[in-house]
Amino acid sequence: MTEEQEQALRLATEAGHILLENGAEISRVEETMERIASAYGVEDESFFVLSNGIITTGQHYARAEFIPIKGTQLSKVVEVNQLSRDVSAPDGMTVDELRGRVAAIRASKGKPWWENTVGVAFGVSSFSVLFGGSAVDAAATFVCGLPLGAFIAFAAPRLSRIMGNLLGGLLGGLLCIAAVAAGFGEHLPNMIIGTIIALVPGVPFTNGMRDLANEDYIAGATRLVDATMVFLCIAMGVALSFIVEGALSGGIMRLGKPVVDAFMSGWLVQIAAAFVGTVGFSALFGAPRRYYAECGLTGALGWAVYLAAGHAGTAAGAAFLAALAVAAASQLLAKWRRCPVTVFLICGIIPLVPGGGIFWTAYYLVSDQLRLAATMGFAALKATIAIAGGIIVVGAVAARLKRSRAKHKQSQASL
Repeated sequence: MTEEQEQALRLATEAGHILLENGAEISRVEETMERIASAYGVEDESFFVLSNGIITTGQHYARAEFIPIKGTQLSKVVEVNQLSRDVSAPDGMTVDELRGRVAAIRASKGKPWWENTVGVAFGVSSFSVLFGGSAVDAAATFVCGLPLGAFIAFAAPRLSRIMGNLLGGLLGGLLCIAAVAAGFGEHLPNMIIGTIIALVPGVPFTNGMRDLANEDYIAGATRLVDATMVFLCIAMGVALSFIVEGALSGGIMRLGKPVVDAFMSGWLVQIAAAFVGTVGFSALFGAPRRYYAECGLTGALGWAVYLAAGHAGTAAGAAFLAALAVAAASQLLAKWRRCPVTVFLICGIIPLVPGGGIFWTAYYLVSDQLRLAATMGFAALKATIAIAGGIIVVGAVAARLKRSRAKHKQSQASL
């Protein structure tokens, strides 16, 4: 192995590092690293990628890196994806040019904090509408989303994932409780459900499903465990907010059955809210601004399918069909826009996350309504499995088609 090839292998590993810590799935990380290494004539390399680490070996070369889970910046995934295409182009680039591009991507900054904060505010207010909130609830949730967005931007990165999500759930719950107590907001459950969606682990959950579809079982299981822990921490934070309120008022408040605002439940309003909410969370996930519209349309499509299927069948069946639609649309948009599927899938699947199940399970637990807690928890679990199933089915089909095309190209080249 020449010195240039060794440097290329090191830079391929660095590119994989950027991808893995910013929300890319395992198969994309491995494919990108192999593409960059092969462009410089490195043919004896081997990459072993886990959810939080990369092991690279080659002739007289070995390197292992631990990659902690950090905040997601999908824009960097897009940039590295384009870099791998440029490296593989006929004119290619020198190793020095590759080093400069990798360093520039590494040093690039994410969205400004104010854009993330406003994105969170629009996202949570829109999602409160999806879960039955009124226009007043949406306005109140928007106001509550601003300090929560600031917390996510400034405080959460400095805390462990457990504490960050637990305190985020606590903060979101207390903000909504305070708003309703002040007369700003009508339906507390709908407000809190919308608020906690900003904390849901969309990236590890979605990528865990995609890793399983690609038969990366270790990484998939690890990411799903991580997502499950985040869900539990959010639920604990919400539960603590009711405990704090109960300690101050002399008892846990009693909430009635879920309420759905008649006007805001109209199809046009619902689909528009899904679009706006998905765009808001696209900013939070660091998606490039030029893809905001496509991300919003993907989320709106999934919610439209969910509403239509929900009228004809079960909630779990509707979630499965909606996840199929989101995953399929993400594949098509990725080919059209020459962009990683991850960008559209992670953003578009968020409206389907069972935030209502998380909230009601937590509330029923702290209010000692254990039978209802078990019922809501099981319903949320069924919806989660249904969403996972939709993502896995489309991912498996897409992977099979990709392998078939690769074999066809190889056979054509050998003729």
